[in-house]
Formats: sequence, C-alpha cells, structure tokens
Amino acid sequence: MPESSVAEPTKLTFDAPVTELHVRIVNGTVNVVGTDEGSARLEVSEIEGPPLVVTQKDGTLTVAYDDLPWKGFLKWLDRKGWRRSAVVSLAVPAQTRVEVGVVGAAAVVSGIRGPAAVKGVAGDTTLVSLSGPVRADTVSGNVEAQSVTGDLRFASVSGDLTVVEGSGPSVRADTVSGSMIVDLDPDGPTDVKLTSVSGEIAIRMPDPADAEVEANTASGAISNAFDDLRVQGQWGAHKLTGRLGAGSGKLRATTVSGSIALLRRPPREDEPDPRDTADDHAGTTDKKVL
Repeated sequence: MPESSVAEPTKLTFDAPVTELHVRIVNGTVNVVGTDEGSARLEVSEIEGPPLVVTQKDGTLTVAYDDLPWKGFLKWLDRKGWRRSAVVSLAVPAQTRVEVGVVGAAAVVSGIRGPAAVKGVAGDTTLVSLSGPVRADTVSGNVEAQSVTGDLRFASVSGDLTVVEGSGPSVRADTVSGSMIVDLDPDGPTDVKLTSVSGEIAIRMPDPADAEVEANTASGAISNAFDDLRVQGQWGAHKLTGRLGAGSGKLRATTVSGSIALLRRPPREDEPDPRDTADDHAGTTDKKVL
C-alpha cells in the first residue's frame, strides 16, 4: 500500500518492514507503542475534518496531514487548519525510529527502543519506558517522562517537564518559564543540565548520591537536603556547590528568577536506608533541609 487517504475510522496492518514512523496530527490523541512483532498496525478510531494521508515507502510509515510538514512544525500557526481532530493508535516494532508531531493533541509513546522525537504545540506528551535517545520540543505543552533509560533532551517555551525514575546517562532541559521536576534513579553516573529563565527547578537524587553539583539562581531561593553541599549568598544570587559521593556524575541547574530545590530520594525497596543504620548506631536524626 504505497498511499491511502483515511477519512473515517479504520484499521490497517502493514506486513512490509517498518523501521521509521512519522506521525503528525492536530487535536485528538496519538498513541504509539513498541512491540516485539514484525508487522505494524494502525487504528484510527475517530477523525473529523480533512483526511489523514497514510504512506509506506522504503521502511518509513507516515500518518499525517499533507499540509502539516515536520520542518518548521512548532511554527505552524494556521488557525483554520486547527479545525480537525483524530484519534490514532499505532503498534510498531520496538526498534523503530519514531517522530511524532502534535498540535493541540495528546501524545503517548511507550516501549520504543529506537530514537524518539516529539514536537508539540499546546499538546501534552507522555513518554514511558523508552531506552533509545529521546528529544522532546514543545511550545506550551507539558512533557512527562517515566522510566526513560536513554539520553533525554527537552526544550520548551512555557511547557513543564516531569521526569519520574529517570535512569538515563544524561538529561538536558531548557525552558523559558516552564517548571522542571526531575526524579533521578540512575544505575550509574549521570550528567544532568537544567536551565530556565523564570521556571522553578526541583531535583530529587538518591541518598547516597554520586555527583558534582552546581546550582545557581540570580534572585530565587535554594533549598537543599544534602549536608555535603554548600549554599553561598544570603541576598539576591544564590549558589549551591559540592560533591556527593565520589562525584562521578554531574548536576548543573541554572535559573534567573526561579527557585531551585535539591531533594533526597527515598531508598529503593530492596536497599536499607543508610540513615536508619546511622541512627541505630549514633542516635542521630534525619538531616534538616536548609
């Protein structure tokens, strides 16, 4: 099937190999899940407005509106073109390279081991159990990344980023006014760099942690749950620096007017809390948040 037009709910199966997936929709929902099957499946359960064009060529499966290009996607502001909607679900081989673009639509991408890229204009994105490199760019849409084990790149104007159980080797996030909540549960050294203008930044790290830490805010507050880190500056600019553990990883957080909070992550269920052991022997209490 080289090309078809989908104007009503339908289901399609693609027996030819799929190595790359491109999806671009306006309003509605797109769901992409990686599977161990060799074929790909598409279900369009709802559609209003112009038809979606479905093409398969040289291993690339595309489900998109023909007037919505990937290049310049975040600048697509044709308001008349927003008068459409589709609910699209796709199952593709887990190693597929995935590109998803949403305008006013929700996107969920899960179980993909290949590279994944999501661009969103006023649409929220959820990324679950992705092990390849991930890039998410939004204007005002929020991004939640759960159990992502690959490199994560995020950029937004006002969209928020939430990372849950992040264990990838690196996280890079930039936003103007969006907030960032990053929960780190790394299996080894991780390199984290978070930058915001006015958004708040909260990072939760394991205890004991293993990282060189530097956090800066020009006019916001800093709170810190680790005694080995030092806060400098009483008025205006604040800086938090220090080494946790061997300092194998890196953590950099910078904001102009937003606050920064460095929090302690509770121990994993299969590990004893080191503070409990210390308390038993020394009668100490939990560290105080500064």
